[in-house]
Amino acid sequence: MQKIRAGFIGFGEVNTPRHIIEKKYTEAKKLLEDRGMEIVTTALVSDDPAGKDVARAVKELSGSDFDILILCIAGWIPSHAVISVADPYSHKPMVLWGLAGWTEKGRLVTTADQAGTSALRKAFQDMGYRFKYVYNSIDAPPKVNRVEKFARAARAAAMLRMSKLGMMGFRDMNLHTTLYDGMSLRRKIGPEVEVFEMLEIVQRLERLDGNEIEKLISEIKKNWVFEKHTEDELLEKGVAYYLAIRERVKESGYQAISLIDVDGMKKLAGFPPAMIFMLLSDRDAVSTIPENDVLGGITQLIVRYLTGQIGAYMEFYEFMQDRILMGVPDFVPSEVVEGPVRVIPTRFGQLSGSLLNVSKVKTGRVTLARLASTGDRYMMHILTGEALQPRAWEEAGWEPPAPQLPSLEVVLDSPVEEFAQKVLSQHYILCYGDQTEVLKDLCGLLDVEVI
Repeated sequence: MQKIRAGFIGFGEVNTPRHIIEKKYTEAKKLLEDRGMEIVTTALVSDDPAGKDVARAVKELSGSDFDILILCIAGWIPSHAVISVADPYSHKPMVLWGLAGWTEKGRLVTTADQAGTSALRKAFQDMGYRFKYVYNSIDAPPKVNRVEKFARAARAAAMLRMSKLGMMGFRDMNLHTTLYDGMSLRRKIGPEVEVFEMLEIVQRLERLDGNEIEKLISEIKKNWVFEKHTEDELLEKGVAYYLAIRERVKESGYQAISLIDVDGMKKLAGFPPAMIFMLLSDRDAVSTIPENDVLGGITQLIVRYLTGQIGAYMEFYEFMQDRILMGVPDFVPSEVVEGPVRVIPTRFGQLSGSLLNVSKVKTGRVTLARLASTGDRYMMHILTGEALQPRAWEEAGWEPPAPQLPSLEVVLDSPVEEFAQKVLSQHYILCYGDQTEVLKDLCGLLDVEVI
């Protein structure tokens, strides 16, 4: 995760004692620096009659690059001074942050911070700025957390513009909810999608280093728990495909990847790709999702850029009265696993055998999210709940004895019926904690409808 880089400018009216404004502005800046943000700043700006402060600030910030501009209102300030500095950065996300007064010897002392912000909020809106309005209160801690969350959303939006998702094959199983529109995705959300063929990967297999394959097999045997005997031939095949795909990932600079699964790796190559996804995710920090699910992969990138978490994909199996059963018929990243990664060799129906991840998934407070589109209109479904270890269950069709798939029962905060009538896909992305606010902040910046 790259650091958040923020432009930060403090404002106060020329007649307010400067040392007071300076103290408030400096303390607010330090709060952000203590959160690990990299600050690009200039000296305090006032509304001096000659406009020297405004001209200086604009000159000193010109040429600087940052993810977000934070306009820190430390006291009353006529709106023209703030807008004159902000407008050259109208293409950037902004925070309009009003500080607060304090209590001294039993008396409230104020520099009229919210007089300044209330004179600016609608003006910012009318100017078309993409901004969040945050104000501190005398009787509460500074709202630096809200500022930081919006800054994370701004950084994520910038990172999405530089991201690429690799996709081997196209439209696995002729599914509809995994389709995407490349032009609107690039224009509105940011990432580029590059398609490559399975043949390229097969050709790369011939050039692999056998010593590297053996070394990685030894590493896997040390780190994974094999619940049944697994032939080395199976491991060699999985490692070879992983190394070949990893080469493509590194050469092209992909942050995420999706592979044609049922109609490709399973049907044509005779090798279900669970092991490949596990290695890419755990060893290379690449977001991985099967079945050519591009928007699922983009949702994973969004979750990663906002939270630093891996963003595991899961599928729905059952909707119950008060909860949903989610699981995966292949793999989960080790980041979301309780204890060591556990695998078994098995097969589903008539498909070729491979390694199946049967690890237990971590429980706790979770957020589920999914990006989808209708034409060039994008929407994100966001919901929260409590994830619990599931009851004993199986998916019919697995080689007996049927494995317990990695799964969770999620007791939603909203009624299951309400969720079901809004569901956007069979694949949703899971992360831990309540990440609703920061996801909504990003959706606001990207003009994505929240449902």
